[in-house]
Amino acid sequence: MRICIYGAGAIGGYLGVQLSLAGHDVTLIARGPHLEAMRAKGLKLLIGDEDRIAHPHCTDDPSEAGPQDYVIVTLKAHSVPRVVDAMQPLLGPDTAVVSAVNGVPWWYFYKLEGPWEDRRIESVDPGGVQWDGIGPERAIGCVVYPACDVPEPGVIRHISGDRFTLGEPSGEKTERVVQLGKAMVDAGFKAPVRNIRDEIWVKLWGNLCFNPISALTQATLDVVASEPGTRAVARAMM
Repeated sequence: MRICIYGAGAIGGYLGVQLSLAGHDVTLIARGPHLEAMRAKGLKLLIGDEDRIAHPHCTDDPSEAGPQDYVIVTLKAHSVPRVVDAMQPLLGPDTAVVSAVNGVPWWYFYKLEGPWEDRRIESVDPGGVQWDGIGPERAIGCVVYPACDVPEPGVIRHISGDRFTLGEPSGEKTERVVQLGKAMVDAGFKAPVRNIRDEIWVKLWGNLCFNPISALTQATLDVVASEPGTRAVARAMM
């Protein structure tokens, strides 16, 4: 399976190492010192008590990679519109583009039955750059749960979590989303295929209360959810 990770930072690097070690043809799109370190020594993943090193193809030029089966976009949402043109060489006739970006995605109203069906979201996709340049028919949704960081160029440190929930905008369990889920499970992730819009809102529902409480108290999620005071605030916000 040919898989390109567009934005091989913390989450993208975690995906890239695991999928590469599982035997897939992985290309990582990155830049700067991180890219140079990966080219020179491979990409190291610090996970549990292990150091795992993978040597996927690493580049800052998508045209070197050619058409992919899947392009997994792990950039911050506001950065995606400006790479749509550069992404074009990765897109073959059947390439799926996976939005591994938490929050309301640019394709949200695609195939959503009702008066808002196919409405474009200007705040997420200014000028419809992604809608026109990628195409909502390519989109697969992905809600990201793991936490990782990049302690130094060429190194990804896994902190917690291994779940990437997947789903088609239509809600169908298509062959392409099922095959992607299987590949991710084989690479060591949890990758259930669900109603993706429900998953998007459950994730945001948690973020809206847990994130600010954690920032204000410096407490981790286990403490926020179990200490009576912070738990009560989170419950009230929900």
